[in-house]
Amino acid sequence: MDRWTGKVAVVTGASSGIGAAIAKSLANAGMVVVGLARRVERVEALRDDLKDEATRKRLHAVKCDVSKEEDILKAFSWVEEKFGGVDVLVNNAGIARKTSLVAPGNTTMLREVIDTNVMGLVMCTREAFQSMKKRSVDGHIVHINSIAGHNVPNFPGLNIYSASKFAVTALTETMRREFSAEGTKIKVTSISPGAVDTEIITDEMKELGKFPMLESQDIADAVLYAVGTPPRVQVHELTIKPVGESF
Repeated sequence: MDRWTGKVAVVTGASSGIGAAIAKSLANAGMVVVGLARRVERVEALRDDLKDEATRKRLHAVKCDVSKEEDILKAFSWVEEKFGGVDVLVNNAGIARKTSLVAPGNTTMLREVIDTNVMGLVMCTREAFQSMKKRSVDGHIVHINSIAGHNVPNFPGLNIYSASKFAVTALTETMRREFSAEGTKIKVTSISPGAVDTEIITDEMKELGKFPMLESQDIADAVLYAVGTPPRVQVHELTIKPVGESF
């Protein structure tokens, strides 16, 4: 991670769970971290968990709903004005809505999932890529995907969530090809965890099966590994499951 010391990382969905763990880990590793979230006060509260005052000063909170393009444009413009641009982007923001694909009147919930998990990821990547390319930075973009993006789990109510993560799997390869076609050495990595003990795992899902779960820090450690690889190495897909997971 030494080559990223003092460089700028943007983490979406940084207010809790995996995003919070990633933001803290990158700041502790020496990066300037901008945590994007709707609940911006929770990102600001993360400073209390950082190791020293110098590290705390490297963590910044920006209010942003990644389902809204105007929020994304405003946030990345702020990063450019404040720090010059983005070197690492972690697309962590993601949501699930409990319904079924065939339930009447569920259009708003379905669109919320797609707008956040797919369109938000694409728009944030676009802005970060343009920032990296115009500064000739060999940056890194990481998508927090899911095993649900490779196999549809049998959990009632996940509805379009798995489809949104399958889209991330396809987008990762599409982006790899496009980044190369643009003449850059910008990396893209998909990290696909199994069940992680975060807010997205509902109590009802836990009751359906007493399954083992990862911790948010496990995924943050995976991000540090992928981002910390030498310039010649691109970790394209990294799958992480808790020991004993049955799906």
